[in-house]
Amino acid sequence: MTTLRKFLVSILATLCMASVSAKHTTVVVSLDGFRWDYTQWYHTPFLDFMAEHGVKSALIPSFPSKTFPNHYTLATGLYPDHHGIVANEFYNPQTGNSFALSVPWQKKNATFYHGEPIWNTAHRQGKRVAVFYWPGSDVRINGRYPDKYLDYDQKPRLSMSARLNGVLQELRRDETTRPDLVMAYLEQPDANGHNFGPQSKKTQAAVTTVDSLLRQLHEGIRLLPHADDINLIVLSDHGMTWVPENHAVNVRRVLKPEWIDKISGSIPCNIYARNGFVDSVYHVLRHMDHVKVWRKRNIPDYLHYGTNDCVGDVVVCPDPGYVVYDGDIKDGGTHGYDPTLMDMHAVFRAMGPDFKHITLPHFENVNVYELLCALLDIDPAPNDGNIDNVKAMLRLPMNNCLTATAIVVDGGFNILDM
Repeated sequence: MTTLRKFLVSILATLCMASVSAKHTTVVVSLDGFRWDYTQWYHTPFLDFMAEHGVKSALIPSFPSKTFPNHYTLATGLYPDHHGIVANEFYNPQTGNSFALSVPWQKKNATFYHGEPIWNTAHRQGKRVAVFYWPGSDVRINGRYPDKYLDYDQKPRLSMSARLNGVLQELRRDETTRPDLVMAYLEQPDANGHNFGPQSKKTQAAVTTVDSLLRQLHEGIRLLPHADDINLIVLSDHGMTWVPENHAVNVRRVLKPEWIDKISGSIPCNIYARNGFVDSVYHVLRHMDHVKVWRKRNIPDYLHYGTNDCVGDVVVCPDPGYVVYDGDIKDGGTHGYDPTLMDMHAVFRAMGPDFKHITLPHFENVNVYELLCALLDIDPAPNDGNIDNVKAMLRLPMNNCLTATAIVVDGGFNILDM
């Protein structure tokens, strides 16, 4: 080996050792229902600060663009069709079990949750994770919970500010007990977006509030002696769009009761037909206005939906601005639609020692799990994401010491930005 080559290998080894020895903690805060363009509509000085000093992008949600399916996608890297939480409410005709957010014992039925959430992946590989209300984190998945978690249905819940103070408390721990990953869920601006619509003073106020809370979190982080070793990611599960009060589509009025086993949800609406009546349901619904109707086997491939037992025999997806509902609705906001609709896209910001200052195109949220695994320096479980889709935002060195060493030793002097 030449002197120059030995020198390069020595330098690279030093960089790799520094990467391994550095303990970087990652904090992820999810803002439910935060559209990607709320930062253009409303005053968001802290999220703007993150864009100026880190990664500015947006997330394309998975179908359906609902809260529980997408938070569990963020946690597992799997599309809802693959991880099992195929909607906020659904039914399994094979077992007769139902899932509904409003029924805690149904929501905590671990048989619905497939794949491996990031807190389990991290635990298997010796990492610690603390979670504040992230959907699915209070379910005993594959026999375990995160190292710290809170009951999603806890009443009263901790306020949003108390949750972020809890994040700071976790970060203040000494290095031997400090989590490697802290995750927190905030229900705003989704709640106000539903009640008042995305373009409203109430939603504007909610956006301003969460931005201010994030600023306070960041200020607290900067006071820590290890502040420069903390990554901060702010993201959302989906966007929000306007629905006027006269835009309800009633599918029940055209369906005969003897055709149907169960109807679940509104965007999309999963219809579980009795034996022999799938075609009857499909043919009567496909002539309705303001909806797309698919047999389960014919759902478009790009939606990655339709192989799971819990997806209905017939799936009805209303046009943007409409909902499937058999009663009156009020003016407001909603989501769940086709992820290609820009109104459904969600905010993404990231800054810290492992992130570049870069603006990137919108990317699918199945890639967030791989991103977190890279930040934690752990091997991911099987998933639908790909680290190649997000590596442009990461600084070197990141999980590539062996690859880079091989390039130096075998190929001369080219160290690639992997």
